[in-house]
Amino acid sequence: MKNIQIVIDGPAGAGKSTISKLIAKKFNFLYIDTGAMYRAVGLKALRNNFDTKSDTEKIIKMMDDIDISISHGDDGQHIYLDGEDVTSKIRTPEVSIAASDVSAIPEVRVKLASLQRKLAETDNIIMDGRDIGSYVLPNAQIKIFLTASIEDRARRRYEELIQNGMKVNYNDVKADIKYRDTNDSSRKVAPLKIPEGAIVIDTTGNTLEQSVRLLTDTIKERLSCFLK
Repeated sequence: MKNIQIVIDGPAGAGKSTISKLIAKKFNFLYIDTGAMYRAVGLKALRNNFDTKSDTEKIIKMMDDIDISISHGDDGQHIYLDGEDVTSKIRTPEVSIAASDVSAIPEVRVKLASLQRKLAETDNIIMDGRDIGSYVLPNAQIKIFLTASIEDRARRRYEELIQNGMKVNYNDVKADIKYRDTNDSSRKVAPLKIPEGAIVIDTTGNTLEQSVRLLTDTIKERLSCFLK
């Protein structure tokens, strides 16, 4: 039987990564955070002092000489950029904006989508991102589009950053999410949209536990139908 692919798409701050990791453990699936790959590209562009909004040609050329890989251990997914573990270095607001900028470059999306498809061939997987169900894995057996109000998403991201020891302002976090929403939805290649056949789940007002339970029940129901 072909391995099972569960994809969870949605806008910035919807809780995709946090929820996907927890659900992957419940179902003993391999979790793949595709957003981390774009963050790695954004980090490299920043380290090269590129303007991630305007230095498009430089970033395209940079993609010819970039090595992005993923490993999985007991503590979850680790993302490597040119051999360096940058897992803890790609979660800053600055890198978030850079990731959104570089993700609008078609050549970046094509290269990373190819890598993501190869990763999806290895095992039963849960993969989250912005365009997984619509572009990367359009034939995935289970597609979920996870969303929430912008206020909820900004609050969650703000609390996450504060918990990680970063000094941030809520209004700045909210503005960053608005910027990324616009960027993600308006890019020419594989824009953020609800994939065909996806189940839309709005978690506005939910606790993390409530959201995990809701998605777990949804996936169980879909899996039982698929495996009959």
